[in-house]
Amino acid sequence: MTENTTSGNALPPVELRFPRKSEREEMLAGKLYDVSDPELVTLRERAGDLCARFNALSRTDHAGRMAVLDELLPGHGEDLDVMGPVFFDYGCHTTIGDRVFANFNFTVLDCAPVTIGDDVLFGPNVSLLPPMHPLRWQDRNVRRRADGSAYDYEYGRPIVIGSNCWFGGNVTVLGGVTIGEGCVIGAGAVVTHDIPPHTVAVGNPAHVLRGITDADASALQEYAR
Repeated sequence: MTENTTSGNALPPVELRFPRKSEREEMLAGKLYDVSDPELVTLRERAGDLCARFNALSRTDHAGRMAVLDELLPGHGEDLDVMGPVFFDYGCHTTIGDRVFANFNFTVLDCAPVTIGDDVLFGPNVSLLPPMHPLRWQDRNVRRRADGSAYDYEYGRPIVIGSNCWFGGNVTVLGGVTIGEGCVIGAGAVVTHDIPPHTVAVGNPAHVLRGITDADASALQEYAR
């Protein structure tokens, strides 16, 4: 019995509770949901097509690129600057403040709400990843309905990023994380826990290296000379 429990074989695969709200409502509430739900599939396909359209446009087609971003990200603020390519699961579940810049390969899998403040800078290859999958393979693997169609379950955790943050290249932020205002997240960091405001965080898993103070402004004068 102990052996089965340790290997995760003691319980049958988890199933969704009933009655339930729409799969989209359950998803946004952080509950286990059916990824194959038709409404969700349609929203993901729409976002995928919009991303493909944006990524195919010339960098000089500023009006065309912004028109696509307006469709993909209805919750964005003023002066959004996105280099592309971009990859969003839904887009409509992401809220972005004013004067946000995203460098190449910005990826946001917004199956849970993603909230980004004002004046945030994202380096290349930054990924914001709310999706969570069950740890036991019995709960995680794809299943088959009686009609032969495939489905699987996952859940999401929101991401909140405060204003005035800078993310170095290749940063990954996992679901359930809040990053405080004025943070710097060093290149290559994997953020698995909350980061307090006005700090520098680095590493995998990311940890706070130090605070950011007015002394950093004094050091910057060397570059201004």
